[in-house]
Amino acid sequence: MRKGRAKHLSDRKTIADSKRAFNHDFPHVIPSLYRRTTDELLVELHLLSHQKHFHPDALFAIGLSQVFDVFTRGYRPEAHVKTLFDALCRSCGFDPNALRKQAQKTLESVRGHDLEEVQGWIQQQGKGAPEALAQALRNTGSNTFHYSRLMAVGLLSLLASAQGDESSDPEKLSQIAHELSESVGFTKARVEKDLNLYKSNLEKMAQAVELSEQILESERRKREQKESEKLNTGSSDQMSQGVEACSNIS
Repeated sequence: MRKGRAKHLSDRKTIADSKRAFNHDFPHVIPSLYRRTTDELLVELHLLSHQKHFHPDALFAIGLSQVFDVFTRGYRPEAHVKTLFDALCRSCGFDPNALRKQAQKTLESVRGHDLEEVQGWIQQQGKGAPEALAQALRNTGSNTFHYSRLMAVGLLSLLASAQGDESSDPEKLSQIAHELSESVGFTKARVEKDLNLYKSNLEKMAQAVELSEQILESERRKREQKESEKLNTGSSDQMSQGVEACSNIS
């Protein structure tokens, strides 16, 4: 069994099978803001599970974790987020815990090293790199390597984990990722397209989440105002009744 894979590729499931498995593991209503991302990831993972030469390496694990975490920011209830990730992975034959550990281990192996050093490892197909990263880079250099857009995001996130001023500059990181793409067996044009789409979707999602939070805050204030008005009305009625009672006694 391959790392990160819960089932063998020979278990040929249809997309309908994967959706049924997902709904079984996650029987909750997904807010409309997050439904598209969930559907897209489910379809992508399903298709990858049928690719003979696809291997869920560290770059894929990092990219999947990053995309999921970023595009589920603000998800409520928060307790459902882990269950959602687990259901997406398991429904398509991937092991969510193995992927999370793989991503975390690789990112941690890069932290503490400067960006130039990490670039050097990538340019040399993993030579001198920590084993977690070296293994992923060896995989991308094979003749049977199968690319996923999540790997481009994984490469970008990996560079962002390194030390240095440039690692905090999104535009510079995208440029470096583009320049390094061929060193890891990616097509430059494909990486550029996938990262541009990722950044565009990030901006749209951030705006949508901000708008959603503003609406929720507005609704919360309206509820508080109504409750306050009810309390004030109740207090006024009680006071009026008290005054009336006193008048009757007099």
